Amino acid sequence: MQQRIIHEMADYLQSLPETERIEAINAFRQAIHALSPFREQPVDCVLWIKQDEIVANDYNPNSVAPPEKRLLGKSLELDGFTQPIVVTEGEPQHFEIVDGFHRHEIGKNRASLKRQLKGYLPVTCLRKERREKFDRMAATIRHNRARGRHQINAMAEIVRELTLLNWNDEKIGKELGMDSDEVLRLKQINGLLELFADRRYSEAWTVK
Repeated sequence: MQQRIIHEMADYLQSLPETERIEAINAFRQAIHALSPFREQPVDCVLWIKQDEIVANDYNPNSVAPPEKRLLGKSLELDGFTQPIVVTEGEPQHFEIVDGFHRHEIGKNRASLKRQLKGYLPVTCLRKERREKFDRMAATIRHNRARGRHQINAMAEIVRELTLLNWNDEKIGKELGMDSDEVLRLKQINGLLELFADRRYSEAWTVK
């Protein structure tokens, strides 16, 4: 029976134009989510929503420095969306961002991603009882603080590991979205002599 339902669903979806197919997939996901043992978890149901139906909030205190933003853009292009945008649905077809403003901004405005995403973005909705603004503000701050705004020591450790794998500065910078000075500074944080074996640098660069 299970296989028959799957085949019938596949046949039905293949018969629909693309926009109607996306709407049907969302409807199926919501129906499954309503019966899921994990229905209290927002990530249990990821929906594809038109970009124009998703709006930024007016209180997000988080900011992303240009290097991190470039890296995020590169990640979205190469790896795809591995995290949905977290939203609340205040009214039908109106979704306000709780977490993921920069993913939304890049996904909506970068030409290559717009083509890939066909004008849609992946979202997961917070529980309906968390629609009040103070709930949304608290959720945004929790997401920001839990993730950490500046993981510089972790980035320095990644650069160290890549260097020990014989990646040169150019390759590290290209893959991580950094310029050569950023790579050098992250190397200096570790302070390991072997990281500088192939280049000369001035004491003026020393991290204080």
